[in-house]
Amino acid sequence: QVQLVESGGGLVQPGGSLRLSCAASGTIRSIKAMGWYRQAPGKQLELVATITITITSGGLTNYADSVKGRFTISSDNAKNTVYLQMNSLKPEDTAVYYCNAEIRRTYIGSYSDYWGQGTQVTVSS
Repeated sequence: QVQLVESGGGLVQPGGSLRLSCAASGTIRSIKAMGWYRQAPGKQLELVATITITITSGGLTNYADSVKGRFTISSDNAKNTVYLQMNSLKPEDTAVYYCNAEIRRTYIGSYSDYWGQGTQVTVSS
């Protein structure tokens, strides 16, 4: 079994900062990538940022255009943890943020997607 546990959401004023964390635990043999997605009320789930974890391509990042230059994704591979540093937050960043990880639970085989329960981020004055 695999669990992704998120933390760090909350209420912040426009222009403020928040740092989200997501720790993966359980039977994990390999993680290919981790990332953050968000869903605002009445909108579809959208990618925020991803980072690769595997040895051959670790550390490669990808960001949505709307967060480039404001958000930074990073990882602590020893702790199976991914972070999202969010600066210069805007009201339109308000959403439930979900952690995602591509994990292989056996020594051979394919990777599967796992999701966290979500953490609310509200940007409002």
